[in-house]
Amino acid sequence: MSFKKLWYKIFDNKQYKNLKNLQKIQKDKKIFKEKFEPYIEGIQKKIKDKKELSFLHSGHCGDVVCSLPVIKELSKTHKCNLYIQSNKPMPVSYYKHPGKGVYINDRMLNIFLPLLKNQNFIHNVDKYNGQKIDINLDIFRDLPVNIVFDQARWFFHVTGIQSDLTENYLSVKDHDLINKKIVIHRSFRYRNYFINYKFLKSHKNLLFIGTKDEYEDLKKEVDNLEFYECEDFLEMAKIIKSSKFFIGNSSIGYDFAEGLKIPRLLEACPNFPVKRPHGKNAYDFYYQIHFEKFFKILDEFTN
Repeated sequence: MSFKKLWYKIFDNKQYKNLKNLQKIQKDKKIFKEKFEPYIEGIQKKIKDKKELSFLHSGHCGDVVCSLPVIKELSKTHKCNLYIQSNKPMPVSYYKHPGKGVYINDRMLNIFLPLLKNQNFIHNVDKYNGQKIDINLDIFRDLPVNIVFDQARWFFHVTGIQSDLTENYLSVKDHDLINKKIVIHRSFRYRNYFINYKFLKSHKNLLFIGTKDEYEDLKKEVDNLEFYECEDFLEMAKIIKSSKFFIGNSSIGYDFAEGLKIPRLLEACPNFPVKRPHGKNAYDFYYQIHFEKFFKILDEFTN
């Protein structure tokens, strides 16, 4: 610690904080200039010069879905391939995360691939096994920026490609058997501690998709909740597509609803507010009175 910084720390806290902030800015600029700027510029050159692009992503699953608007936009002028790396360790621990310490494990990848392969704007989707990669989308985790902004735009800033987020970027058929349900998915991560789901006890046709643990936890508040175990994410997306409307927190179910652009409610996370609704018939909420208000709006709209 420099003498000036030590002096400010002891005698002038405001100046100390200003100095720390200035030093962080200079450090971030240096890191970006030396480590990341050449790669970001290289992405622009590849987009300009190549007709086929291969992308790498290692998850979370929702992060992969949020990268699809960029890939779909580029697919208008390029042949696009997407490779998913499994078993990449997470640096943090999440309660009851299905990956069990990694972003996407092999089991999750196997139930994810059928949905990704169903997207006609992606030429090839597969597990990453050393294929040649043009754009490593994982770089968003390492860039010296605060990622607490619109998650769907993370990959805009990696690639320099922006798209209309009010348009759908997932496509599936309707489910053969399940339709017109109020579909719910609520993971253990990113919950809103200001709200509860107890008012739903007076409503019918509530269907929970997700893990059994997640279902049993929410059933403590909503005892009339039904459960359906999806075969894979393609079936989950079909059920969401065929729903009356969808309710979920910041997790994969909401990512599917957002990508499909069906009527939806997002339980916004106060501590990590990176998911945003884009388009019509979509609402997010922080507080109980708004949750119940927007639920009523969509319930009446979809009758």
